[in-house]
Amino acid sequence: MSTQQDIDPATVEVIRNYLTSAATEMQRTLIRTAYNTIIYEILDFGISIFDRDLNLIADSPGLALFLGANDYGIKKAVDHVGEENMNPGDVFIMNYPYWSGTHTLDVLLFAPVFHDEDLIGYTTCRAHWLDLGAKDSGYVLDSTDVHQEGVLFPGTKVYKDGEPDPEIMDIIRFNSRMPEKVVGDLNAQVAAVRTGEERLQELYEKYGGETVESAVNKVLNHGEETARKAVEELPDGSWSATGYADGVNRDSDDLIKLKATVTIDGDEFEVDFSGSSDEVDEPLNIPPGMSETICKLCFKTITTPEEDSNGGQYAPLSMTVPKGNIFNASYPAPTFTVWTGIVAIDVVYQALAKGMPDRVPASTGGDLADIMLYGENPETGRPFVEANNEAVGWGAGINHDGENALMHISETMVRNIPIEVFENKAPIRFDQLSLREDSGGPGKHRGGLGICRDFRVLEPVGALSIIQKTRTENWGLDGGEPGMKNVVALDSEEDDFDERVQILVDNDDLYDDEDVTYAGMFRGNFVPGEVISNRTAGGGGYGDPYERDPDAVREDFRDGYVSREAAREQYGVVVTEDGEIDQETTEELRSTR
Repeated sequence: MSTQQDIDPATVEVIRNYLTSAATEMQRTLIRTAYNTIIYEILDFGISIFDRDLNLIADSPGLALFLGANDYGIKKAVDHVGEENMNPGDVFIMNYPYWSGTHTLDVLLFAPVFHDEDLIGYTTCRAHWLDLGAKDSGYVLDSTDVHQEGVLFPGTKVYKDGEPDPEIMDIIRFNSRMPEKVVGDLNAQVAAVRTGEERLQELYEKYGGETVESAVNKVLNHGEETARKAVEELPDGSWSATGYADGVNRDSDDLIKLKATVTIDGDEFEVDFSGSSDEVDEPLNIPPGMSETICKLCFKTITTPEEDSNGGQYAPLSMTVPKGNIFNASYPAPTFTVWTGIVAIDVVYQALAKGMPDRVPASTGGDLADIMLYGENPETGRPFVEANNEAVGWGAGINHDGENALMHISETMVRNIPIEVFENKAPIRFDQLSLREDSGGPGKHRGGLGICRDFRVLEPVGALSIIQKTRTENWGLDGGEPGMKNVVALDSEEDDFDERVQILVDNDDLYDDEDVTYAGMFRGNFVPGEVISNRTAGGGGYGDPYERDPDAVREDFRDGYVSREAAREQYGVVVTEDGEIDQETTEELRSTR
């Protein structure tokens, strides 16, 4: 924007908060009108408002990884459509992954906003749809081409001059296994962008365009200045880290390599993904918009974590990713299972931790560990899809334990589905939902615990897992140790289990129990009585476990966080049968290490 009108700080703050409030109202509109639980319970969406120059001026998560993808997607969409082809009342749809920044079911709707016939900005709403013509119901885990992943929209007018385009609506409706819910969610997104459109127009009407644009300029400039100052306070240097994603049907010595190098030089901050695996023939390639979002998320958390987001805050950040790299997916590479992007976040943090271990905690559980159920509802006869992101342990820091059972940092405001709602929507019963004992990484400060959730199947149902961090450990810091790995245990006594269930990541070699099947990703049909046990990873520990206060270890034992055996073997603390510390044996154990 070119407007430079002088404006008092109070007015700037009123306008900034008005924009944030508008984004929040868009969020509430979406939640109240959406049809599927993944939107209105899990909050799997991202809402953003942009000025005419495509600068982010307000947002409302949802899902953090959607917000950065919105930044990338709106630029690609406007470039494709052209401002000259936009009219008041238009709404556009985009899910072309290489432009939209995530997979085909994370559908971006956006509306140009006009005031006095002038284009003044854009409102956007991205949300997860249940089905759009992909080769499989629910989720695609083994595609080899983007055209197996659903109908593609590159920025198509779904509303023209305020009215839905019946032909585009028919394409959507007739290419979905659940057209009522998909169209219902589309309408909810339209209501959300319309709400933002109205609020932005009201703001211009009240204050005038010159005042609003001057205020926005000041907000963006302040965002950049604050972020650059924060980067200057970080140590200069370059640090690299490497992690691995499981892949699909891969051997343990052929996992997908994810490498990140972070370089800080003055007030500039760069993330370089060179050295990672090339594109793969699995749906694990990361669209460039999501790669940018990974960088933005990590950058934001160590520079301006307490401030509302705006485009100016990301001016110091740059990304390098070579052509053909897994972080730079290009047509027609499959991208549906973008969980590699989730795993990559902890890789960037690990690189940062090497340069600033006092500011970055140890690894989280490193995944979302999603179980999805699909099929025909036995009561209604209608197709359904229900999913649940699961909590993991967070990493310990230099002066604190990791938090137990929180959503992965990529999820921001995302929740899991309440048990009562899930059991009502799908033919399952939860036998257990508990913290996973001994899952937190040992350390002077213990990593947070993951969870154990057992799904008991009551009627025939399809089920799958979306998870990519089960074969390798996470990481601790300063002598702290990794937490337990993610794993899904499948318990069946049926002879035809192997014929009905496809194991895409086989983990039997990592565990001793032969009575159950240990998996990462899987997909199949389950019958009554079978149990799917989702066991999520703990966070990494910080510091030498033998330096942990014995009283803290005893309290961990009493709370069920650490077993008696782990207290002795990992912490050198002997807990008696009555729950007290055997001081003499403990001192002896710790002195011999």
